[in-house]
Amino acid sequence: MLDLMQRITFDQQVLGGKPVIRGLRISVEMILELLAKGATRMEILEDFPVLEEEDIQAALSYAQHLIAGEVVYDRIAA
Repeated sequence: MLDLMQRITFDQQVLGGKPVIRGLRISVEMILELLAKGATRMEILEDFPVLEEEDIQAALSYAQHLIAGEVVYDRIAA
């Protein structure tokens, strides 16, 4: 898991500090959006040859890590 998370980098000079893959201008958000819209891992790798399979897994692991730390509050019906 630690090796995967090292693929996620943050730099104010790259996409305003958003999490990106290995310092590239390919954001974690974009990878997650493509997957959510139904793109396969193979399609993403074909469209972005600089990416590796581990980069996609790192994006998913990063998202899971954020959600795991999410605090859920009771919602009061309006």
